[in-house]
Amino acid sequence: MLNEWKTRLSRPWVVRAVVLLVIVSLLAPSAVSALTYEPSDTDLQRGTIESPAEGTTVISIQGFKFKGTANGKKPARLVGVGPRGNVKWIHEGSDLDVTWFYDVDPVNGSNLLVSGTRRGGTTIYEYNPQTDEIVWRERFDDIHDTHDADLINGDQLLVANMRNYNTEKQVNEDRIFIYDRSKDETVWEWQFRNHTDWAKSQGGQYASEDGSGDDWTHVNDVDKIAEGQYLMSPRNMDQVMVVNRSTKNIDMRLGSDNNYEVMNEQHNPTYLESQNGTPTILVADSHGDRVVEYAKRGGDWKRTWEVGSRQSFNWPRDADRLPNGNTLIVDSNNHRVVEVNSQGEIVWEFYAPWAPYDAERITYGDEAGGPTIADQNAEGKYPLTGSAGLTPGTGEKLTFSQWLSAAFAGTPISEPVAEFANQWSKIAPWVRPVWMGPWDFVGAVVAGLLLVGWLFGEVVYNRKRITSGVRRRIA
Repeated sequence: MLNEWKTRLSRPWVVRAVVLLVIVSLLAPSAVSALTYEPSDTDLQRGTIESPAEGTTVISIQGFKFKGTANGKKPARLVGVGPRGNVKWIHEGSDLDVTWFYDVDPVNGSNLLVSGTRRGGTTIYEYNPQTDEIVWRERFDDIHDTHDADLINGDQLLVANMRNYNTEKQVNEDRIFIYDRSKDETVWEWQFRNHTDWAKSQGGQYASEDGSGDDWTHVNDVDKIAEGQYLMSPRNMDQVMVVNRSTKNIDMRLGSDNNYEVMNEQHNPTYLESQNGTPTILVADSHGDRVVEYAKRGGDWKRTWEVGSRQSFNWPRDADRLPNGNTLIVDSNNHRVVEVNSQGEIVWEFYAPWAPYDAERITYGDEAGGPTIADQNAEGKYPLTGSAGLTPGTGEKLTFSQWLSAAFAGTPISEPVAEFANQWSKIAPWVRPVWMGPWDFVGAVVAGLLLVGWLFGEVVYNRKRITSGVRRRIA
């Protein structure tokens, strides 16, 4: 009887000990990293450098915030990188109450036009990195989470204004507008909701009868591509379009809402023209984890170039064609910037945590505008190759999401697993502590699930004892 009692008593404790051991084993790598991690600038490091860049590459690093408060271990900053990957200067957003950095454009020679956000508003300013001085600054307290502003016509700002829901009118007023700094007033605007038929047919879940929605269009980019023509990117509508300033008509459109074959939540398109005048658009297809180029031939758009995949890119958000024919790409969730040739081979690579958003070569000014892929006779689909692979997700080092997709490829559940893996790859970098690697984070999540399961099991196993105790207390 005594032995039987000991056996019954030992079984649950053996299970508990095993579960506890597994949880501790899963959490141990993260615990060690948390205790030994020290924030520094050593995470800014060069990768592959096959050929030096021409001049300085400036990278805007979005950083991380929670409810408007910046995270010191995931800072918003601008970084100037030399031709061979050497860090030349760092500009911290906290110096100007900027918690997220977005678009950055070379202006007036070696200066930079910077778009940043803070709690309750947007700050746009011209920065001189050589003297570390602010030339001028505009603060817009009524414009939230603006990703892009361009300096046009001398002293005017062309601004992409997202998340612009009017709570009093209960309408969404997402727009692009022109603010004249010398007049201190808005001199022109184009609102999405005024194009009612188009908005209702293309807006999907972001457009209700009154056009409402907290983040209806997520218009993340606007560029002046010709006199009176503006290229803009409403990300949530999976398309880019050219708006005519005079007529306010849409002169050109690539893509359509939910047509993910063309684009899926894109960022920062670039307008190019081939030598024969063919309109061409280069764009970071962010949720598709690739960079694509389209040429408009005979009234239809044809994809002429595609580089990268979910095994090499993770949420790219900028792609610029350089005069040498290469393409400068910001691979945001892999925390790096790469320059690739027309065959997708990396010739220059720099790692820049946390979540770089934009990259520019100051030498070339705003919108470098190199040759199209068609003019390079290089049309086709290419893999991304040649990474130094300094972090998981680049080179041959797989992240959890990449491993998961590969492990279940060809199985009956490959499609839902791939979709889960894709969502994980987009969300995990934002919630993962800076000291955790991708696999350490997976271990911590699994440990958390085991702990919850253990507690639930204890409740079920001891339900009679718990019920009896509750009854005694009530009595």
